[in-house]
Amino acid sequence: MGMSEKRKWFPCIQGDRILLREVCLADVNDRYLGWMNDPKVTKYTESRFLPNDMEKLKEDVRQKLDNRNIFFLAIIRKDTDRHIGNIKLGPIDWNHLLADVGVMIGDIDSWGQGCATEAIGLLACYAFQELNLHKLTAGYYAANKGSEKAFLNNGFRVEGVRKRHRICEGEYMDTVILGLLKEEWQNGKS
Repeated sequence: MGMSEKRKWFPCIQGDRILLREVCLADVNDRYLGWMNDPKVTKYTESRFLPNDMEKLKEDVRQKLDNRNIFFLAIIRKDTDRHIGNIKLGPIDWNHLLADVGVMIGDIDSWGQGCATEAIGLLACYAFQELNLHKLTAGYYAANKGSEKAFLNNGFRVEGVRKRHRICEGEYMDTVILGLLKEEWQNGKS
């Protein structure tokens, strides 16, 4: 794919335990709304500052789906065929061939089972092999050990720490900045 060619369509990608497909408006249901209004789920996200309702969530999904530089994907457990969270690639900077990755497992029963790790791995493979991106970036609140483990398990490296950068439960917390270069990812696969 050329730098100026912006791909919108995303295939369904099968992993061992999960699959990734584009989020659709039908995914924005009462369960999804419940995730986005659950303080345990949104504890380390910026969405916790905004009250969510069904129309607002549907509009957010519409905007992401209309943005040709964002892949907004549903994480589906294969054993239950259940939507358990989302992963986002983008916005993609086609000039520099890089993009940010963000992941959220909304289904608390699926926490600690490696679903985020597998989703990040599947998305990284797609980003590097199909989109020919050069680098992926990510960030997490320092106390979010689940995100830390999921990204580090996929070869992301800490590139920096923004000291006392975000507020979480009334306290300032560091934000950890991560990166993964295509060649590091390829070397980790061999």
